[in-house]
Amino acid sequence: MPERKSGPLRVTVIADSDTRWKWGALTARRLDPEARLDARLLRGRATPTARQLAELGISADSMTEQTAAEILAATDADTCDVVVLSCVGGTVQAFIHGFNRAWQGRRSRPVVVTGYVGVVYEKLADGLLLRAGADVVLANSADDARRFTEVYRGVGHPTDAIVETALPFLGGERYRPPGDEQGRGARRFTVTFAVQPSAPEGRADRMHLLRRTVEHARRHPERDVLVKLRSKPGEHTTHIEEHPYQKLVAALDPPDNVQLVYGAMGEVLDRTDLLVTVSSTAALESLHRGIPTAVLTDLGIRESLGNHHFLGSGCYASWDELDDGVLPRADPDWTAAHGVAGADPYAALRARVKALRAAPELPPLSPYYTLRTAPGYLPGVLARHGLDPKGEPVAGLAPVDAGPLRRAARDFLRNSARAAYRQGVQRVAPSIRRWGQL
Repeated sequence: MPERKSGPLRVTVIADSDTRWKWGALTARRLDPEARLDARLLRGRATPTARQLAELGISADSMTEQTAAEILAATDADTCDVVVLSCVGGTVQAFIHGFNRAWQGRRSRPVVVTGYVGVVYEKLADGLLLRAGADVVLANSADDARRFTEVYRGVGHPTDAIVETALPFLGGERYRPPGDEQGRGARRFTVTFAVQPSAPEGRADRMHLLRRTVEHARRHPERDVLVKLRSKPGEHTTHIEEHPYQKLVAALDPPDNVQLVYGAMGEVLDRTDLLVTVSSTAALESLHRGIPTAVLTDLGIRESLGNHHFLGSGCYASWDELDDGVLPRADPDWTAAHGVAGADPYAALRARVKALRAAPELPPLSPYYTLRTAPGYLPGVLARHGLDPKGEPVAGLAPVDAGPLRRAARDFLRNSARAAYRQGVQRVAPSIRRWGQL
């Protein structure tokens, strides 16, 4: 594709949740800080709300909420240089096939970039093969790059798309403890418990963690204890949250030095002296800054929790140990291998995209899954996004030019359905499960 001689990159970010919009948009900014950024939010249960988008504070030159078919029709290969697919694996695969069909026969097309929002601790082969076919598959650390390469080599898929980088939201000032005259000055020691929507999922486990957080605040009245929440009740991020912490905490009568907080994680880390979590990517942000970081062992070290990712990090601790004053210190070799440290981890990404854009012609996208390699799997993946086995929008699901009244009615019905779905997830489904246990 002939490279434009001047001007910022034109990047379209396709995202299906607030956290994935954050990853995709910041990845685009790492590519080119002056990039024109067009946001395409995939319509679904986790589509970001206006509040979530405002909290992230990442601006875009345009932002629309669309179906997959609408996005495929609206992404013009002539007015876009790079497409960042910031979605779950199945959605990435659908767009790879959909764009291949839409751009068929063209000598020029955008460069397609994808990757993972955070720690890759489950479904490694499944997620990677669903992302195979993009021009660039980002690995957030040297360790991830090694594992990704092993998977692609293991199935005979080319590995040149894998590019080692780092999570794009790592940043902020280096940590200085309270009382450091050159740093934070005199202030109260602050502990932040960063919660997650899916680890752990069960109410009993969540109550244990929350109860121990509150007990820590009671044992240490000289400390401030923050519970950093991801979303408000009724909102969804990447995962469904059936037992929101803000509802559970009311039963514990927390002391005055416990505070529930929202907002950008970076701003919360600005006043944090000890970050506590099960396995949140907030731990990587904290480690990047040099903040003491505790990965909890209270519920065990288990793949289902994702905290096994931190083996060898030196960060494991229980609430009992934290109550006694333990401040974990990360192993520098581990942080270096897991993408927490690095001078310019995005140089390779910029070089790869530049080389692809300078090529006279880009070949079609080459997914591993095709109707020949996965005839019993791929059609179902594509059908979930309104595409037929060839990547074409299914008749009847293609975008139509609706008038203002039809758009208003459609938006009303969609928002009502989304609210009903969330109500069912958070209220009806747990009740049905309890009845089934009687």
